[in-house]
Amino acid sequence: MCATAYNGCTEDREANSSDPYVILCVVPDSGASEKIPLVSVIIPAYQASEFIAATLDSVLGQSFKNYEIIVVNDGSPDTTQLEAVLAPYRGLITYIPQENQGPSGARNTGIRIARGQYVALLDADDLWDPGHLATQLSLLQSDSSLDMVYADARIFGGVPEQGHTVMEFCPSEGEVTFDSLVTRRCTVHICVSMVRRQALLDAGLFDPTFRGTEDIDMWLRLARRGGHIAYQRRVLGSYRRRPGSLSADPARLIEGLMAVLDKAARDPRTTPAESDLIRHQLRLHRARLAVEKGKQALLAGDTSGAIGYLKQANSHYKSAKLALVLLGLRLSPRLLRAVYLWRDHR
Repeated sequence: MCATAYNGCTEDREANSSDPYVILCVVPDSGASEKIPLVSVIIPAYQASEFIAATLDSVLGQSFKNYEIIVVNDGSPDTTQLEAVLAPYRGLITYIPQENQGPSGARNTGIRIARGQYVALLDADDLWDPGHLATQLSLLQSDSSLDMVYADARIFGGVPEQGHTVMEFCPSEGEVTFDSLVTRRCTVHICVSMVRRQALLDAGLFDPTFRGTEDIDMWLRLARRGGHIAYQRRVLGSYRRRPGSLSADPARLIEGLMAVLDKAARDPRTTPAESDLIRHQLRLHRARLAVEKGKQALLAGDTSGAIGYLKQANSHYKSAKLALVLLGLRLSPRLLRAVYLWRDHR
């Protein structure tokens, strides 16, 4: 169920209506309900009722105020709880329920009705520092050639990486180009990004066939169109890692990334040099995927499966360390599993 939207907002029915699909559109700027927002904050919500209030509070706490907030309920199974949490914010957000379309479809819905010149994408469990919008907007407005900017974010959520930042694990080095995005020399982190809305529309919006790597596909397409992407190393937000989320499953992420690269390779605009680069990266990702599946098989007690995957990986890596692991699997798989569990916990 999706209410009909027009001019960036939907019809406001009776003020006291109990209809859960009443949608209000108010720019959170004192006395600015008639003012066109400069920035549209788009938040897809799926099983996010536990976290979204803190996320919205971090948006409402921004030093920059000329924005609108669009929350897209992507067919979430916790809709009743979500709408109860959102009730105090209803005068400050545009709320759109829809059938589940995945993060791409939810973001696309928000982008289509957004009124802002700039779009700031935020997941429903992440947080912004108070200066995020002001800092990113300043960079975009200072250079008209820029289509997008992103920053760094601290990691939280009770995971081993907590206290570190995203760029410590996924650094950005040098210019952001199609090649540097393919090789992951530059990695865009979506929760601390801002992009010109027209650039997203020109690139064709997010591809709904991807779930979890749709942003990588978008940045590749944006770069291929000649879009200019820049970054800063300043920490401007907090990125929540949750057990069981897609980001917590390296194998699924690698498979998603390989699917994105396969799509890029099929693009008729791909040059021979780019095709060679993509093929090289796919070989590397296949080896990484074999390592991750070998770990999963080890933890599941599937010794023969773990050996098979790790042999496949080592045909690429030619690693003495992997050779020792394979020897350990053959001699004492239970001991190796215990050591891995201890190391993973640490």
